[in-house]
Amino acid sequence: MKELCDLKIHLNGHHVFFVSQSILCSFSGRLKKLAKHGKKRGQGKGSVIRLVEFPGGAEGFELVSRFCYRNGRIHMSPANICLLHCAAVSLEMDEEITPCNLLTQTETFLEGLFYWTLDDILTSLKTCERFFTIADSSGLLRKLISCLLAKISANSDISLATPTPSPSPSSSSSTDNSGFRCSSSIKTAEIMKPCFGREWWFEDLAVLAPSIIEKMLKELGSYGSDNKSFVLTRFLLFYLKSAAQRTRGRGWDYVGIADTSVHGVVQMGRNVFSCRGLFWVLRVVSRMGVGRECREKLEWLIGSTLEMATLDDLLVSGRDEGAYDVNLVMRLVRVFVIGEDGLSSQRMKKVGRLVDKYLREISPDQSLKVSKFLAMAESLPDSARDCYDGVYRALDIFLETHQDLPFEERTRLCRCLNYEKLTLVTCKDLAKNPRIPPVVAVQALVSQQSKLGTDTGDDLEAESPTAVAYSWAAMPEQLSPDSSNDGEPLGFNMQKMQSRLVDSWRRLSEMRGHVSKMASGKYITSSPYYGSRRLPRLC
Repeated sequence: MKELCDLKIHLNGHHVFFVSQSILCSFSGRLKKLAKHGKKRGQGKGSVIRLVEFPGGAEGFELVSRFCYRNGRIHMSPANICLLHCAAVSLEMDEEITPCNLLTQTETFLEGLFYWTLDDILTSLKTCERFFTIADSSGLLRKLISCLLAKISANSDISLATPTPSPSPSSSSSTDNSGFRCSSSIKTAEIMKPCFGREWWFEDLAVLAPSIIEKMLKELGSYGSDNKSFVLTRFLLFYLKSAAQRTRGRGWDYVGIADTSVHGVVQMGRNVFSCRGLFWVLRVVSRMGVGRECREKLEWLIGSTLEMATLDDLLVSGRDEGAYDVNLVMRLVRVFVIGEDGLSSQRMKKVGRLVDKYLREISPDQSLKVSKFLAMAESLPDSARDCYDGVYRALDIFLETHQDLPFEERTRLCRCLNYEKLTLVTCKDLAKNPRIPPVVAVQALVSQQSKLGTDTGDDLEAESPTAVAYSWAAMPEQLSPDSSNDGEPLGFNMQKMQSRLVDSWRRLSEMRGHVSKMASGKYITSSPYYGSRRLPRLC
């Protein structure tokens, strides 16, 4: 028994095999050389050989051993042919050692590759995932992929290398549920068919590893920035979406495939993808990983069509940053503003209304910081909004859900408001809002009174200027959050401040004749409380 197991083989650092040196060396040139080298080192009987990165690990070596012990005979099938072939290449089991060796038998079996079914080819390709390097270097992958592509082309009406469709500007378009916008022109209809749904082979190839898919793309000359194929781009997006559901924790790298799909999408642009479709692409590739350069290209394409987006499109998960990816939306808005020449255009105002809706949606997020809210609210120029009521509603929701904000932060938040573009009803609500700092409420009322004063003359009855000045001059000592009166708490002073603001608002209709004097500070600056100072400009 010792003579039959006189060779000890350490395999890939995990397994140990005791085999007959004479039997295995009669088929393997590599083992024969290693055993001979061991004898020269004085090992004699009981030689030890270490094999690293052997294809298929223990399973591959067991198949090879079975072939050797059966005197060169073994059952071959699409499920084990790739493993046997790569093991034969690794162990140098060629004709120089013995006739009709394992390498020759596997090559003969692979000669009938073009008669295999598609399932047989996919089965063989899946087995190559574990020993991709040697399968690629030996040329086996190229043979399998070439046969696979031939099978697909033979059973499809459209070539995988079909270039990106370029519909004419006059052709109408419609959008399907998948986000693709398909031209209805006769010329491009045949090129893009079937545009809805997916090709018959999408699901079959979706089970392959990303390394196999990348090899297929390289064989087609469509990898990376060379991707100009409409069909391949659709397949890659389908593949990434499927992979996100089945490969959790497997550690595969999908960046190359994601980048290739983005290059295809950018190549097609708005001719094929709607704005919603582009957002769908962004979600898919972001989930699986995408390079920075490709992400920027995709975001630039989306930002240029932002006026076509909806609120649901903008609600992208923020992962570690919070409930929503606010930074993404700010980048998209920045791209839109840069590309929009007419700042008062209808497109700009449409995006302004969209941003206001987005602000109201993200305001309840407890992880949303003041700086992020302000950056989002101020990402558009002032001309993008005819009315700031939407911004105020979002601000009010933010203050209501972030009740621990200090006075300074609440005051800083209000700088995103343009008081002159608030409606009367909203300004009245702002003045009565206990979450709004009193100084901000005063600023809003002054701005609103100034606006009303320009629309009304002196046809209304005027109230005594001294009384008006007194109602405003009585407030300055309480404008500061640190002020107190006779030991009364700050909250009580704030409530009194709000009551006085409301009383002042009620007198608005009677005070219109004197608004211009009040806005210029004639009476306020003469108050003993203010001296020569004016109301501070906070926003």
